[in-house]
Amino acid sequence: MANKDLQQALYLAKFTHTHEEIQALMSGGMAELRDSGIMIQLAYQAMVKMGLDVEAVCARLGITPELLEDRHLRTPHDAQVVFWNVLEEISGDSNIGLHLGEKMPLFKGQVLQYLFLSSPTFGEGLNRVLNYQRLLSDASQASVGMDNGQAYICVDSSSQKVSALRHLSECMALGLIQFFQYVTDGAFKPSCIHFSHAAPENSSEHERIYQCPVQFSESEVRIYFDVKILDLPSSHAEPELLQLHEKLASEHVAKLERQDVVSKVYKVFGEVLETGQVNLDDVAARLDIKPRTLRTRLTEAGTNFNQLLADYRCNLAKRLLSGTDESIDEIVYLTGFSEPSTFYRAFKRWTNQTPVEYRNQRKQA
Repeated sequence: MANKDLQQALYLAKFTHTHEEIQALMSGGMAELRDSGIMIQLAYQAMVKMGLDVEAVCARLGITPELLEDRHLRTPHDAQVVFWNVLEEISGDSNIGLHLGEKMPLFKGQVLQYLFLSSPTFGEGLNRVLNYQRLLSDASQASVGMDNGQAYICVDSSSQKVSALRHLSECMALGLIQFFQYVTDGAFKPSCIHFSHAAPENSSEHERIYQCPVQFSESEVRIYFDVKILDLPSSHAEPELLQLHEKLASEHVAKLERQDVVSKVYKVFGEVLETGQVNLDDVAARLDIKPRTLRTRLTEAGTNFNQLLADYRCNLAKRLLSGTDESIDEIVYLTGFSEPSTFYRAFKRWTNQTPVEYRNQRKQA
C-alpha cells in the first residue's frame, strides 16, 4: 500500500474531488459529515493575504483552481484535522487559526447572510440561521443561551476529532464575530470568549485579536455578548424578502437531504463491494428501505443505482491505480469485479485507457 506521505495525500485529496470520488476511495470508516466548500475557498484567500507559501499548501492539500471556483463543493468534515495540521506545519505559526481568521474575507453572498439582514432583529436572524446551519456544515451544533445575564452562542462539532481542534475553534470564533459585526453595523462586541482547548503559553495574541477576555479549558466554545444585541433592529429588515430567503434556504437544505441517500449508498458499497454481490435489492435491504423507495430517492437526487455503482468503481479504480502500488489483480478484487477481463473492459469504457496505461500516465504526471 502507499507510504505515509501518499496516504496523507490520498486523505487530503478529499479537498479536490467530489464527495462521490472520495467515498469511492475512502469508503471504509470515512465520515459522511461534510462542510460547505466556501470554508476552504475563504481560507485560500486568507493564506494569500498572509503571504504563506500557497503553492506548497495547495500541493499538500491538492487544492485546484476548479475547487476554488466550485460553488457547490462540500468537503468531508473530518478532513479539517489534516488541513490544520498541514497549515501549521507549512506556516510554522503556532497561532495559525487566529491569524488565518484575522485575514479571512467576510462571509458574504450566501442565503444565511440574507436571512440575517432581512430579519426584524439580530436575535430573530440568529435563530433563523441556526435552523439552516447545515448549509455551512453537517456537523454544526450551534445554539444560543443565557448565562448570568449575558447571551452567548455556543459552537461545536458533532465529530470528536474536529471539536478538539484548537486552530479551527479560534478561526471560526473570529469569523463569527466579524460576521455578527457586519450584520449589526458594528454594534456586536464580544464580552468574553470560552475555548475548550488548553491555554497556550502566551494568550496575549488572543486578547489583541478578539479584544475581550479569553478563557481556556472550558466545557464549551462560547462567544458571550450583551443580551441587548438580541433585540437590535436590523436596518435591512424586509418581511417579503425574509419569506423569499427562508424559502430559498429550505430548498437548499432539501437538496442536501436528497443527496444524503447517495452517501448512504456509497457507504454500503464500501461494505459489500469486495463480495461482488452488489445490487439494488441488497443495498435497499441494508438501508432498511424498500427497493422502490431507494430507486425513487436516487431519481430525486438526479442519479440511479447503476450509475452510482459505475462511478464508485471507476473512481476507486483510478485512485488505487494512481495512488497505490496494488496489483491489477488486487484492484480487480477491491472494485468488486469477478474477473480481470470484465474489469479491463469496464475501465477502458470509463477512461478510454487500459488500467496499465492509466497508471503509467498518472505516475509520470
